[in-house]
Amino acid sequence: MSTKPQVLAWITCDSVYVDPATGKNTLLGIFSNLRAKEFPVVHPRMIWFLSFSDLTKGKHMLKISIGIPMAEDEPRTIIDREFESPGPQHRINLINDIQRLKFEKPGNYSILIEIDDQVVLASTFPITQVS
Repeated sequence: MSTKPQVLAWITCDSVYVDPATGKNTLLGIFSNLRAKEFPVVHPRMIWFLSFSDLTKGKHMLKISIGIPMAEDEPRTIIDREFESPGPQHRINLINDIQRLKFEKPGNYSILIEIDDQVVLASTFPITQVS
């Protein structure tokens, strides 16, 4: 068993349907970057689906930050929420609804995902300008 939570999936999509009978998640409109003609741009809505394993039983804090590396501005926290794990043998799926996320300029934005103040994933999310 790992000593830190393991990220099994981080997927950005338009929507998640949870089947009421089975509890299965269906991800709709998966994407890995954004494009815009003008900046600043506000993306109306996106879902960040996360799946974890190896979480100890009890309450945990999820924090997701976004920013441009080496920029003057500090990364913005876009998710800061509590969730519960029944134990390390369970997989935890979290659906995070992000509305009206604003991007001031194009760039290769860094994403930092933390659980209980421990970094579990550092990744990038490109935002490009198109003509």
